[in-house]
This record gives sequence, C-alpha cells and structure tokens, in this order.
Amino acid sequence: MNAFALGMRLLWGSGRRARVRFLLMALGSALGISCLAAALTIPAIISANDARVTSRVVVPGANKNVVYQEFLDPYGSEPLRRVFIARTGVGPIPVPPGIKALPRAGEALISPRLSEILASNPRAAGLVPGRVVGTIAPAGLGGPDDLYAYIGTSPDELSAAAPLGHFGAKNTQHELLDPSTLDILRFTLGCIVLFPLVIFLSVCARLSGESRARRLAALRLVGLSMRDTLRVNAGESVVAAFVGAVVGLIGYLGINEVMAWVGLPGLRWYPADGRPDGTTITVCLLGCPALAWVVGQFSARRAAQSPISVRRTGERKPPKKYGTLLLIPGLGIISGYCLLDAMGRNPSGGSAGALLVPGAVLMTGAGLVFGLAPITAWLSRRLAGMSQSLPLSLAMRRTEVDPGSALRVVTGLVLLVFGASLTQGVLIELDQVSRRTAPVQEYSLPVAEVSAEQRTQMVALRGVRAHGVTAESWVPTLEGNVPRVQAIVATCARLAAFAETTHGCVDNKVMQIRDQTYPFDDDARPGRVFPFLLDNGRRLAFSVPQDAVTVRTYDPSELAGPSLLIPPSFLPPGTQLADASFVLVSPSDPATIRSVLDGIGAIAPTASVEPVGIVIDSLAQLTVIRSLLVVGMVLGLVIGVAAFVVSVADRAMERRGQVTALVLLGARAGTLRVVQVVQVVLPLVVGLGAAIVTGWLAESSYLITGGGDVHWDWDGLPLLFACALGVVLAAALASVPMVRRHIDPEHIRRD
Repeated sequence: MNAFALGMRLLWGSGRRARVRFLLMALGSALGISCLAAALTIPAIISANDARVTSRVVVPGANKNVVYQEFLDPYGSEPLRRVFIARTGVGPIPVPPGIKALPRAGEALISPRLSEILASNPRAAGLVPGRVVGTIAPAGLGGPDDLYAYIGTSPDELSAAAPLGHFGAKNTQHELLDPSTLDILRFTLGCIVLFPLVIFLSVCARLSGESRARRLAALRLVGLSMRDTLRVNAGESVVAAFVGAVVGLIGYLGINEVMAWVGLPGLRWYPADGRPDGTTITVCLLGCPALAWVVGQFSARRAAQSPISVRRTGERKPPKKYGTLLLIPGLGIISGYCLLDAMGRNPSGGSAGALLVPGAVLMTGAGLVFGLAPITAWLSRRLAGMSQSLPLSLAMRRTEVDPGSALRVVTGLVLLVFGASLTQGVLIELDQVSRRTAPVQEYSLPVAEVSAEQRTQMVALRGVRAHGVTAESWVPTLEGNVPRVQAIVATCARLAAFAETTHGCVDNKVMQIRDQTYPFDDDARPGRVFPFLLDNGRRLAFSVPQDAVTVRTYDPSELAGPSLLIPPSFLPPGTQLADASFVLVSPSDPATIRSVLDGIGAIAPTASVEPVGIVIDSLAQLTVIRSLLVVGMVLGLVIGVAAFVVSVADRAMERRGQVTALVLLGARAGTLRVVQVVQVVLPLVVGLGAAIVTGWLAESSYLITGGGDVHWDWDGLPLLFACALGVVLAAALASVPMVRRHIDPEHIRRD
C-alpha cells in the first residue's frame, strides 16, 4: 500500500503533463469499456427476446374449455403472429404473460406496434377482426416492434382448431436468431470487436511509456526495490483503468437508453434488456484493471531490472519472432482449403472445417498482431541500408530501434480490415442460406384477395419488373381423372421477366409452353380444349395450339409447369380468371425484397403473400444479423481509430526531445514531417497489405467450407483496397500536425 500511495503522490505531484496523461488513460479505458459492454450485452438482448417469446408459445393440451388456431403471416417484410382463441366451456383457462385475461369472442388484444399500424393504415383493420380492448404488456412481447395479437372468436370460425394446454415451452422456440447463426455472429463480433479492444486497452495502459520508464528507473536508482517499483507503475495504471471502467459503464447505460428508443433495422429492445448484468459489470470493472496490471508489470519490468540502460537510452533488444510463427499454421489451413477448391476438389461438408477454419482465423489474426513488429523492424533495417534519402533513413532507423510503437499505432486498423473481410464472408454465406439464389424474386397472392385497383398499385411499386396470373383449367367434377392444364396470363415481355430464357414467343397469340426444367405435360396435347372459369361465373375455352414457346424457368417459380400462355387481351374487359394467383417479380437483392413486401403490405394488408422460395422469418433474421454486424464494424472502427489517434499523439509527445535535438542540429520542418509520416505509413502499409491478403483467404476458406454457391468474393476486394487506401491517406494527413519545431530545452534535459 505504501508503494501504491507513493505512485499516486508522484502522479499528482509530477505536474500538469502527468495529470493529463492520467486523464487520457482513463478516458481511453472508458471508451474501450463502453464498446466492451455493448459487445457483451448483444447476446443478452437476444436471449431476453427469446425468453419472452418462448414464455408465450401456445402448447396444445387437453383443455376442454378453450381451443386455438395460430397464424403466421408476413405484414410487408415483418412477421405477424395471430392467435385466435375460442371458448368452448365455462371453466378456467390459462393466460399468457403480458395480459390479464384472454379476449372473448369479438374482442382482441394486440401489441403496441400493431396498434400503431391499425391507427395509421385503416385498410389493415381486416388483420384483427373484432374490437381492440387493450394492448399486450412487454412481458408478452419479444420487443417493441413485435407484431402479435390474441383474437377472440367462436369455435366454428376455426378450420383447424386444437385444444389449448398452456402457454410457455420448456425449450427455446421462435428464436430471434438461429442458434448456429448466433454462434457465427458471436465469433465474428469477437474477431472484429473484442480482439482489437484488448489491443486498445493495452495501448491506453502504456501511454507515455518511455517517460514513465525513465521515472521508474530513477525511483529504482534512488533505492526503491524492484517489486515496489513495479507496484508504483501498476498502481497508476490500475487506478486509471478502474476510473475509466466506471465512467465507461455509466456512459454505456446512457447510450443503451438512447439506442433502445431509436433501435436498429430489424431489432428494437427494451432498455432493461440492454442493461449490463452482474457478469458483464464484473468483467468490465475487474477485467480492465487486471489487464492494466498485467500490461503495467510487463512494460515496467525493464526499468525495474536495468534502470541504468533506461536512463542512458541503452540499446534495445530486437522484437521476438515467436508470434510470427502463428501465421504458419493459420495461413496453411486457410490456404489449403482455397487451393483444394481452386483444383476443383470441393472440401465443403464435414465437421473438420467447422473446427479448423475458425481456429485458423484466430491464429492468423494473432499472427498479424505479434508478427507486425519483427516484420516491420526487418523491413526498416533493409530500407535504411539501401536508402540515400535522409528523411527515409531517419524514419527507418527509428522504426528499427522501436518497432513496438508501430504495433500500438496500426494494430487496431489492421485488425479492422482483417475483420471486415471476414464480415463480408459471413454476410455472403448468410445471404445465400436465407434467400433463393436466382436473380429474381416472385411474390404470389390470391387474385380473390386483391382488387383490380390494388393490383394496379402493386404493379407500380418500385422494384417490380413484371406481373402475371396463373390458374388451372376448370373441371366440372372431382370424380375421375379429368384432364386439366395450367395457364399463364401474360405478354411475351412479362413472361421473359419471369424466366431465365425464352424462345419463339409471339404476342397476341395463345401458345403452348415447353419448360426445359419441367416434365412434359401429357394432358396438353395440341387440339385439346380446356375451359377456364372467370370471376364473373362465365367460362372461357382455349385450345392447345401447335405453336410453342420454349422457356427455362428459375427454381423455384410459380411459373414452372404451366402449359398454356394466354395473352391478357383474350380475356373480356374487367374480368379475371377465378381461383387464380397474381404473381409479381422483382430483383432478388434483400433491400428490394423488403421494399416490395412493405409496399404490398401497405396496399393490401389482409392479403396472403407468399415470397416464393424464401421464409419471412429468414428475411427478418438476415436484417437483424446485418444490423448487429454493422454495429460490430462501427465499434471496431471506433476502437481502431481511437487506438491510432491515441498512439500517434502519445508517440509525438514522447519524441519531442528527439525532435528538439534534430531541430538544434538543423533539421528542416519538411524533413521532420516526412520522417513522422513515413514512420506511421510504413507499418500501416505492411499491416494493411497483410490484412487484405490473409483476410480474403480467410473469407474464401469460410465460404468454401460453408457449402454455398459463392466461394470467391472477387467483388469485395476493390472495397477492401479502397478502404485500406483511405486509411493510409487519413493516417498520413493526421500525422503531419503531430510534429512541432518549437525548441524547449526542457525536452533534452538530463536529470
């Protein structure tokens, strides 16, 4: 305790500069702890959502007093769940969380978000038949944006009623994110947030390392023991880290309240869900000071063991190369998967890839961090030996002597680029799993549920390329094997928008369709006549012609299999085929799909929409994952930029004595600025180049083992190069103001 008290007295008695350093250490730790708390509470937010959703799951049973039927429909791009309740007796019935009693016939209880939709869109009233008598409390909802309703009705209105047992399942159901997807998300967030965060907190704990080492060496020379010297240094670091941890947690609490109110695309939560629990608080309040203690013990050991060499600026040991060896197995594994795929031998599948690739990614990232210092020192020594330029020689010799400073300056940004590559791979893989791989997306609606005016509005939606109508021929009786055929009502241009290829189509002419991806229809023989029922009750007959149009449809497709193409002009004005499906087509990128679904939901909220080939829950999950990964990238960017700014500013302050000495020797301002810029840019270029190459290989190996259609993300490389170039230019410009030519004799004074 005496050594600890001595360290604090020396801190506050060392002048304004020491107090500013302490404040910077605390603020840096506060920023890091805020990011750490945000990363740790993301799984807690998801778990709280899943727990409440699971507690309201309807479980069938043997209750004779009530029956139910549950519906899951898309309202735009959001899932809407409705539970219809019908009482069949007068006895007691279970009650789900969030409400006091189940609604009676003609009543409804809805979520606040659904209430807002009904108030703003009167056409959506058909979603909730009956009188709304209340709203569901947060205990019965996954989140503030949950669309949920309990609707009271009579038993004869339910076509597939089941006896209600109780509410709440033992196992988690209707998860916000699939468990396997959640594991991938945790791993990715750990790579792009937690790994750089450890580096950043270590940087904050080692601010003003050279001056602190000289001060500790002076204490050691005047008689302080080595153990007490280490305690003096660790005490300052631990106090700064603890103060920063407290401030960071308080700051995160405020950020959580704001973000819970604002929300993310596809995800909103209640403020209580995002408040850190006991484990998170313990990790933040104890983990950060513990890391500062370890870093302080390591950074001060040289000053405590060899104070003379520190005071006299003795020769430093070259950085150890053991960390670089981690790149060998890491790159070996991910390069092996890439090589096998390039040779045409697909190594996807099996459990080996699920273990080897994440381990290889971690080893590669660690190798980038620990291998940057020795690689930079070796490269600096070679460049300094070959260079004839004074600024370049000065910069390279300084980098060769102190390559560890390069590690502190650029590691955060290097890991950010490496993590960005991995994030691109995760998004590509999840995008392949969550949606169809065809370049178009179809939407099917029953014609009977949408009016002619609504169909016209849907066709005009942004992103909709074409539309058509599919229907089967009318049969007078269901007895016997009556021949029937399916037809498409569309023009040739509309048919081409749905299909991959079309050949031989002629407008204003009934034609036979031959689909190369569908078996031949034996009933569609030329000359055979098939009647079609119109919505006005009349029948219209069409004969199968000899002329045919050859198409290749996508899989799956609502237009795969029909054997007749009927021009829209052949139908009487104002009529449509009965029992038909109205089909729209748009590009298949997620943004367009969500836009079209939202537009359909606004036009016909009660219509049953089927996004062909995708599940609405998967689309909602993809939106949540994208939002969380964007949050992770933002946190990683904040951490990387903060580490860079703190390190560059600290290094400029530490080297003021060297700059002053060079100024006294006649160095020009331009020379000093070039030296400063080169010292920052060289390790950054080396690190970012390695991050792009290794990150792209890691991304490719992940895509290869994932088993998707996309194995090589060529489209993402230009973006990574552009980001890396922007980082280098920004770092070079930010380094220029750090050099000052003001001569202060105090900077070169020797005690």
